[in-house]
Amino acid sequence: MDIRPDPLESPQVLALLREHLDSLAPTAPAESRHALDLGGLRRADVTFWCVWDGTALAGFGALRQLDPRHGEIKSMRTASTHLRRGVASRMLQHLIDEATVRGYARLSLETGSMAFFEPARRLYATFGFVPCAPFGDYRTDPNSVFMTKWLGGNPRRRG
Repeated sequence: MDIRPDPLESPQVLALLREHLDSLAPTAPAESRHALDLGGLRRADVTFWCVWDGTALAGFGALRQLDPRHGEIKSMRTASTHLRRGVASRMLQHLIDEATVRGYARLSLETGSMAFFEPARRLYATFGFVPCAPFGDYRTDPNSVFMTKWLGGNPRRRG
């Protein structure tokens, strides 16, 4: 499998993004859904990658810079044809590695609190993410779980 930056233009990528957003719609009220749409994923502070298995799109993920020392994982998705084949783990490791290269001290994410998101929360915990308070522009929301991972160094020394 190959992970590479993507300009969000191919029909395969756009279809998987639509599937992603459509699958989230019934999980929470609109004000509690924080997945980025096409315009949000094309913003200058967001980098978007796709996982390819030959010519098949296996998944995607994005990294948003909140500030020079803090990044946020956005919009991870595995194609249904590639579930339970390690795609999410590979993408998550790629995003952690990229955040480290960028010099982020902290990498955070928001995900849902509902049972639908339990596999994602387990995956993030396996990679060392722990619950945290809302960050950035987020506010406390019973439909959201916030998690963070400190990258290299003592979190008590980070700003």
